[in-house]
Amino acid sequence: MDRAVKHYSSLFKLPQYKTMLLLLAVICISGGFLSTLIVFPTAEGLMNGLLLGFSLFLINLLIDYFLHMSVLRQDPVYDIRRVIGLSLFSWALWFLFIFIGVAVAILAGLSWWIKLSLFGFLAVSILRLVVLFSTSTTSYTRTTLASFSHPLACVIPFIMFWTRIEYPVTSIILILLFALAIGFVSSWLFVSILNRVEAQTIGVPSLSIFKAFLLNWIVDLTAPFEEILEQLGESQDIEAYMIKFDSSKPKAAIIVSSIHPGPFKNIGSSLLPSMLKESLESKLGCDVCVPHGLLGHEYDLASQIQNQKIISKIAELANFATFEAKATPFITVSNGLATACCQIFGDFAFLSFTLAPNTTEDMPQELGLYARNEAQKRGLNCCVTVNAHNSINGIENIGETLGALKRVATTALEKAVSLERSSFGVGAATIIPEEFSLKEGMGPGGITVIVVKVEEQKTAYIIIDGNNMISGLREKIFSAVRSIGIDECEVFTTDTHSVNAIILNTRGYHPVGEAINHDKLISHIKEATLSALSNLEKVTTACQSTTIHGVKVIGEKKLGTLCLLIDRTLQKVKTYGPPIFALSGLLFMLVLTFL
Repeated sequence: MDRAVKHYSSLFKLPQYKTMLLLLAVICISGGFLSTLIVFPTAEGLMNGLLLGFSLFLINLLIDYFLHMSVLRQDPVYDIRRVIGLSLFSWALWFLFIFIGVAVAILAGLSWWIKLSLFGFLAVSILRLVVLFSTSTTSYTRTTLASFSHPLACVIPFIMFWTRIEYPVTSIILILLFALAIGFVSSWLFVSILNRVEAQTIGVPSLSIFKAFLLNWIVDLTAPFEEILEQLGESQDIEAYMIKFDSSKPKAAIIVSSIHPGPFKNIGSSLLPSMLKESLESKLGCDVCVPHGLLGHEYDLASQIQNQKIISKIAELANFATFEAKATPFITVSNGLATACCQIFGDFAFLSFTLAPNTTEDMPQELGLYARNEAQKRGLNCCVTVNAHNSINGIENIGETLGALKRVATTALEKAVSLERSSFGVGAATIIPEEFSLKEGMGPGGITVIVVKVEEQKTAYIIIDGNNMISGLREKIFSAVRSIGIDECEVFTTDTHSVNAIILNTRGYHPVGEAINHDKLISHIKEATLSALSNLEKVTTACQSTTIHGVKVIGEKKLGTLCLLIDRTLQKVKTYGPPIFALSGLLFMLVLTFL
């Protein structure tokens, strides 16, 4: 008891807990007040009501503390805040039945006030069973105990009051037993139906998927959800390219792979861009960037195990020798719809695409295959293709733009190949802005700038660890870096999904610039650019590719099924929920009528 008092005393000092506990106290006391005042509309009734309300509140606190410290102790989802929150919703529902019962009692007699209060007991039992069955990771025995112990403990003060007004104790006990039985059967039936939504199509119960998602969303656990993705995964061979620039030592590196950084938060390959950056920077001792390749969510990795396969293989590749010492100037080609930027280093091309200022989202691998084929026709050994992923302002239809993208790719390669190649220098810098967080759309990789100087032309490749960028910001950045001596520029985002499923909005994330202050962002970009300019050195370069075999990706079909899970589950809720619980309520009303 003393431990519980100390525990709640400390919680009352925290604003979020104080509000919940005060609301709970108000509802409990109001319920007790209404319950007695209808019987004794006197000062005595008022005192009895306050006593009943306070006893309900204290019992509620004690049972929540018991559930938190024992029954749900091993459940990472149900900390004390969520246990209290569930009790708050339970009491709000119960109070509704008490309120209706008081209104009915004025018209139909006191017995119906008691019966509707008992109906509230059933409703709360069902609510807690459905919620805990669906979200708790503990055993069904503990879940059932946590569901029923709260309403059973809270009904005790009511029973003591009802016996004072000579309501039959035998009837109350029988009604409670029927309520427990009806509540358990109806809840179990409802949850079982929901659990079969995906079990028949992908072999994993839908509630297992939901619980795994909750564990990640609430407490950042990746293993439960990734175990499911590993089950659903398909083996694929993954290509990765590394462009490395060396002076007397490694100067900078660009990594582009056929992996999509998703699906969300810290699941699968969502953090892979920053993980690759950190790992390769540690190995090479230089700045590394990981722009987005030409592919979609069908190439999300299934787990951290798969991430490590990719990182290890690319790390093995990293120590290759560089020998090409010449590059062409950076060129840009646009046809009014699509834009391609191209620069040739030795015998390979670096080619990027954007639809800015229109939405530039994932692009098909078909475009990359086309560009590499066109590069080979023009005598190049390799073409590294990148989706700049740097503008979002609405819905795009890649089918309508694919032709335009192919045309600018061809033109850009033709124009670049025709240019004279000269010795060149590279400078690089990375800034991790401390004031920008995942919630604001900035990934842990921060901002990397690689400056390439060919003769008098200075080009800045600006790579931001984010999931796309609001339309118009790209052009603002262009203007800012040109004011400090940069002639050409392109801005890329990594498409990291570490920023996804962090906030609750339409997209589930903020693109770069939607929640981040533009002036502060541009200030950091200018700082990184100036730092890169200050360490320009003549370099040699080379491009190497590798294939990682047997990597598990989620796969487009399975990913589509997972995305439809919520819709299908909601449809089942709408279809089966009303008849199951209406039938339960009708059956309980019959019990109340005869007892």
